Amino acid sequence: MVERQKAPAALGATVPPGMAGDRLDRVLARLFSDYSRARMQRWVRDGHVALDGAPCRNTRARVAGGERLRVNPPPMPQEDWRPQPMDLRLVYRDEHLLVLDKPAGLVVHPGAGNLDGTLLNALVHLQPALAALPRAGLVHRLDKNTTGLMVVACTLQAQTRLSRMIAQRDVHRGYQAIVHGVAPAAGRVDAPVGRHRVQRTRMSVREDGRHARTHFQRLAAFRAHSHLALELGTGRTHQIRVHMAHLGHPIVGDREYGGVRPVPAALGREAAQAVLDFPRQALHACRLGFAHPVTGDPLVLQCELPADMAALLCALHADATT
Repeated sequence: MVERQKAPAALGATVPPGMAGDRLDRVLARLFSDYSRARMQRWVRDGHVALDGAPCRNTRARVAGGERLRVNPPPMPQEDWRPQPMDLRLVYRDEHLLVLDKPAGLVVHPGAGNLDGTLLNALVHLQPALAALPRAGLVHRLDKNTTGLMVVACTLQAQTRLSRMIAQRDVHRGYQAIVHGVAPAAGRVDAPVGRHRVQRTRMSVREDGRHARTHFQRLAAFRAHSHLALELGTGRTHQIRVHMAHLGHPIVGDREYGGVRPVPAALGREAAQAVLDFPRQALHACRLGFAHPVTGDPLVLQCELPADMAALLCALHADATT
């Protein structure tokens, strides 16, 4: 039985004179910054906000300054997600958030063709109260076959703050990848990313896309491949995969954006087979750095490369040194 989360505590404040003339929803979002403006707008429209003791359902109402505000948040609605036991490798956990190392092959959120067996199902089994949070506390995603660190909020306060931090690029996400070709020693890709015009499940570099920036540094060069460290300057869907393909160095195993590439003649038989057999995109989220959303303490969390990427690097290194 999933535990139902109680309604958040009532909120109260007096509108400062400096906010005179501003809209009610903006005032609420500034005074109660643990909650998003969109959530405050819903609460106003649903009658959960009182202005000088009288309910006010107009999000655009202008305040004069000095009014008494009271917000009585409703209980959080609960999604009907099926809890499912799963072995999760937790890297960090406290009452406000948890960070886990996602394995390859695990879908993050239920969707078409993946109604259960997802990370979300595992999270509501691990911590039933997460079922009362939007998206069970998830604030970002990794592709099914990308491994590595994900942060999950355990409270609405932490989720709101983490989502805001990600939007403001205050969460630093570091990756490692193995790519085709010998990449430059360092650089960045500035190329807008948007939905592919024909294949709508894919993304592509396009002039009318959203601004996207990826920084990279070469950690090692082999005969026909490179080991890269990457840092996201923005967080677009499939950004690293699209940018590396655009650069001419698609990620090993990424059939969607790199296609099936011929084996370079310079590559030895064992290394060539290791590349051909690699079953997924060789991309791993290895580092997260951010201020704790509640305490403000700096957090820097790291995890090692998964065994399949480590084995591929060993094969490429052995080939390059023979």
